[in-house]
Amino acid sequence: MSTASENDQARFSGRHDELEIDKLFRALVKLEGSDLHLKVDCAPYVRVDGTLRTLNHPPIDDEKMARLIFAMINQDERRRRIFDEDGGVDFAHLLEIDGRRWRFRVNVLQQMGHIGLVARRVNNVIPNFEELHLPPSMVELCKYSQGMILLAGITGSGKSTTIASMLDWVNHNYRKHILTLEDPIEFTFTEDKCLINQREIGMDVKDFMIGMKHAVREDPDVMLVGEMRDRETFETAIQAAETGHLVFGTIHASTVPSTIGRILDLFPQSMHTAIRSALVFNMRGIVAQKLLPSIMEGVGRVPTVEIMTFTPTVRKLILEGQDEKLVDAIRIGRTEGMQDFIISLKDLVERDMIDRATAFEVAPNAEALKMALKGIEISEPGML
Repeated sequence: MSTASENDQARFSGRHDELEIDKLFRALVKLEGSDLHLKVDCAPYVRVDGTLRTLNHPPIDDEKMARLIFAMINQDERRRRIFDEDGGVDFAHLLEIDGRRWRFRVNVLQQMGHIGLVARRVNNVIPNFEELHLPPSMVELCKYSQGMILLAGITGSGKSTTIASMLDWVNHNYRKHILTLEDPIEFTFTEDKCLINQREIGMDVKDFMIGMKHAVREDPDVMLVGEMRDRETFETAIQAAETGHLVFGTIHASTVPSTIGRILDLFPQSMHTAIRSALVFNMRGIVAQKLLPSIMEGVGRVPTVEIMTFTPTVRKLILEGQDEKLVDAIRIGRTEGMQDFIISLKDLVERDMIDRATAFEVAPNAEALKMALKGIEISEPGML
């Protein structure tokens, strides 16, 4: 049986000689940074534990930047075509460092007439929920056999890592077929109980829509469809959920309630009633998370997590367009696996994982957090 790791090995074996830019990727790994930023006339930046730092490296001029970046882009005709047509391109870059294989999610961009790069280091070991310091209730979201689970958050909030951890939990606990469509592939899975196929847009299939067309003939139980960027992606994903699949995806939204609005924004007003009905019928849970600097030794950042499951109360509010009341529904739904950011921040403070200043800085309601830390629970809507 061919595993995703074996497929990755085949891709590594076909790599070109080491590139000049690989020295910067090696520095990123050595510093245990999460991101590499390259901008013309600046020294390279790396993000370590959420903070940007400059490398001890001279500023990069236009000529050198072109040399560094186009050596990567020109390895693949599709990359160069997309870059020339769209002014930017996403792809995965693979590199072996001290016997360990590393994957980087790369975005090449143009700004003010110059080219630049932002790359995310992807950990090739998938951490479990405990290692990520995620709430235990996350397990329950992995047990559904049908529906949609969305991970919300801004760029760099750890959405992809959390979804990888959720899929790996399924891999270790059920005998199912997991199919992913990614642009590019980030984490590669080693099969345990599940059969896993990972398809990369551009390398394994021409585009997302064709990949989804093929998917219905590939007998998946669980699907990862990547980011909900547009109407077509969401419609295709929700259709897959309707036809009996468990579908995971990500979306750019800062909170669970705002995710509903973000989805509706993909569609014209005339379709909002139908979309609300589709959400109520198919959605199983939405998780929003943010990464915060940790004060625990050996832990760089930890997630604060908001979870909403689709209980009858939540479904009723969404169907009636009362999204502003979802905050209260989450707060009083703890017995049904829900939690808001206030409870999450309280837990992180009490476990000495973040300091109080950080908690209050990101709290959606500082007074509510203050009361929670004093042991005063807000049980009724509208108390604040």
